[in-house]
Amino acid sequence: MQSWQSGPRIGVMGPSFCSPEIYNLAREVGFHIGRQGAILICGGRSGVMEASARGAKEANGTTIGILPGESAAEANPYIDIPIVTGLGNARNAINVLTSQAIIAIDGSYGTLSEIALALKCNIPVVGMKTWRMIPPGGKPPQIILADSAEEAVSAALRACQLGCNRK
Repeated sequence: MQSWQSGPRIGVMGPSFCSPEIYNLAREVGFHIGRQGAILICGGRSGVMEASARGAKEANGTTIGILPGESAAEANPYIDIPIVTGLGNARNAINVLTSQAIIAIDGSYGTLSEIALALKCNIPVVGMKTWRMIPPGGKPPQIILADSAEEAVSAALRACQLGCNRK
């Protein structure tokens, strides 16, 4: 098993409640992250977070869950390392800043806040069936769009190799 320091850290962001289609997509994304030897960072709970962690574990990957509450018991069963924050939604900043790139899948307002923070902090964002934004001035943000799980993970890993500023 590799050290947590040796692999790229890819965050998977998405809602805690999702359709079976989105769950399966997130699971596949997690599988590709684990298969590539990257470390999966997520919010540690249900929905997209659980699905991606499950996929990573199926590929013998390492998972970290940044939890909003005050107990490691709230982590889904696929989390290797639960990070207990007691910060509620403010933990989204930890999710993003711990990641070298993020993959946003579907999403509710928490996912939107993570996308925005990643863009503000120059952390690459790969989007799959997620928010589309046009800020004032009309120039769309630099979100890499992906159509498949494999494409999303490849784009995130490539972004890390091209000089992610998060070491």
